[in-house]
Amino acid sequence: MKADFECDYVRCVEHEEGISVCFYIEEEKPFAVGEKMREINDNAYMNGSNWEAFFNYYLPRYAPDVIKEMDTDPEAGMYVAYYDLTPTNKARAEKFAGIICNLIENEEELYRIIREEGADIEWD
Repeated sequence: MKADFECDYVRCVEHEEGISVCFYIEEEKPFAVGEKMREINDNAYMNGSNWEAFFNYYLPRYAPDVIKEMDTDPEAGMYVAYYDLTPTNKARAEKFAGIICNLIENEEELYRIIREEGADIEWD
């Protein structure tokens, strides 16, 4: 069953000791959004490392509770955030998944941030 926050390119995956938020950045919609982000700011080549750079900038400013107790593993075609499996962290993971879906589905906010704040992001 699909959770409310899920979209085709984001999944929360529970495992024995943790929960992961998997963002598949090479899926059609996030890939297209990433291409547009790069058109706005050439530094915003949206591989896993630059999605990490974006979220490292975005989350402390717009959703500081989500970044607590979070570890990440950016890959070329994927960005993964990890949390220890606790009820609080499960809620954080689900909120983060929702944030990702919302940003990609309402990409004008992403483009605004890249235009107005992109110079402040520590791109890879």
